[in-house]
Amino acid sequence: METTQKINIKEAKPNEIGGIITGIDIRDLSPESEEIIEIRRAIYRNKLVVIRNQDFTPSQYVDFTKKLGTPQVYFQKNYHHPDFPEIFVSSNVNKEGEKVGVAGTGHYWHTDCQFEQNPLSFTSITPIIIPKTIRETRYINMHQVYNNLPDHLKEFVKDATLIHGGNNRYKVTPEDIDKSIQQLIDKMNEMVPFVKHPAVIEHPVTGDKILYASRGFTMKFDGISYEENQKILNELFDFIEKKEHIHAHSWEKGDLIIWDNRYLLHMSSPLAAGDKSKSYRIGIYDDQPFYVGL
Repeated sequence: METTQKINIKEAKPNEIGGIITGIDIRDLSPESEEIIEIRRAIYRNKLVVIRNQDFTPSQYVDFTKKLGTPQVYFQKNYHHPDFPEIFVSSNVNKEGEKVGVAGTGHYWHTDCQFEQNPLSFTSITPIIIPKTIRETRYINMHQVYNNLPDHLKEFVKDATLIHGGNNRYKVTPEDIDKSIQQLIDKMNEMVPFVKHPAVIEHPVTGDKILYASRGFTMKFDGISYEENQKILNELFDFIEKKEHIHAHSWEKGDLIIWDNRYLLHMSSPLAAGDKSKSYRIGIYDDQPFYVGL
């Protein structure tokens, strides 16, 4: 049942990301409530928001994402929560000998589903088991990176097209036993064939220009030689990943983190040996195209 709530949004500082939202319980929000509208707006403004002090069941988590947009069901079933396929489980903690979810996800710079024709608008994530060591997700604001590009790189990417693929990140499943490496490559290429997107995209809500490239999924520039690709991509990725571009968020119990994949690259932090970690993720498609012209 919906209750009256007073949403409080602490906006990110200039040139930073990450608004903080308090004063709401996501279980009590209706789809067309002012709070839901404000959360969407805050995501676009701040690139990322953290909704603090939440406590919800998997079912309530799915229900909330339906209020923000359309929850994704990830195309590989081995990531799925056993009862809610919308929930992507990243976990190294198994249940009574049964493997649930996938361990070691996202330890490289990427933006979710960049290798698909219709990439994922928002990613939401909540920690279930927090490691004893510091658990961080790191982010890079690609609008800021685009604005900071050296002139020769900005000119190069201005009208360029990039090709993205996900086959080198495929997680082997029990059904893959006895398949050759080539069979696995062919299987992944059939599931998610290479796609092309502009190197610079325009955000459909804010109009910002954003560099859309990542070391994790970007394969090459379209229409240039292998040698030129290697030179330009390495220079581009090294610039993107400069220390001053990286923002780190440390998870806390009760956090619900939501970010805009148009703006942000992200990378999960490595775990110390023997440390336990589990998180739930739901991708959300908003009601906008991923970029202007798509």
